[in-house]
Amino acid sequence: MAGEADTDGPRALVWTIPNALSALRLLGIPLFLWLVLVPEADAWALAVLMVSGVTDYLDGWLARKLDQQSVIGQILDPVADRLYILAVVVGLALRDIIPWWMAVSLPLRDLLMWGLVPLLRTRGFSALPVHFLGKAATANLLYAFPLLLLGDGDGTVATLAEVFGWAFAFWGIGLYWWAGVLYTWQVHRLMQTTERRPARPRSDG
Repeated sequence: MAGEADTDGPRALVWTIPNALSALRLLGIPLFLWLVLVPEADAWALAVLMVSGVTDYLDGWLARKLDQQSVIGQILDPVADRLYILAVVVGLALRDIIPWWMAVSLPLRDLLMWGLVPLLRTRGFSALPVHFLGKAATANLLYAFPLLLLGDGDGTVATLAEVFGWAFAFWGIGLYWWAGVLYTWQVHRLMQTTERRPARPRSDG
């Protein structure tokens, strides 16, 4: 999440290669859910997740390399991450691969974050900069769930994938919530130290 953009920051670009990759990731979400829940084609579902991970890296790298950083890109990228995590946890929970408490805990944390946005807007901010903990948590979760899906099978590889998947999952959830607590504290401090920005007058036109 990023704060207010300045004149040297992201621009109002739409048709860029990084944004196209982010849109491709979003299109892969319903495909992933269908593969996991209907034919239970786990190998293909894992392939979709791998493509998502590659495009997640590429869109950020290309945005910097091609100087195509944009406001819409700053929105699409984290939205795609959150929706992928939500799709994966719902799919795995419906398959009884992970417990429902785990599937519910992640959206609850995101609801907390969204609930803070109106408070930030009273101080003239749309969001605060992303903390390293949040990035580390997302990285752990993006490793965890493909491994847990791979671990839903037999053999040595499946057993190892399940062990490492649960390790990444617990670390990811812990860091995800810790980052949320830290973010909430930052918003609390901002509310105490920053004056309320006057509301913009509504035009009658």
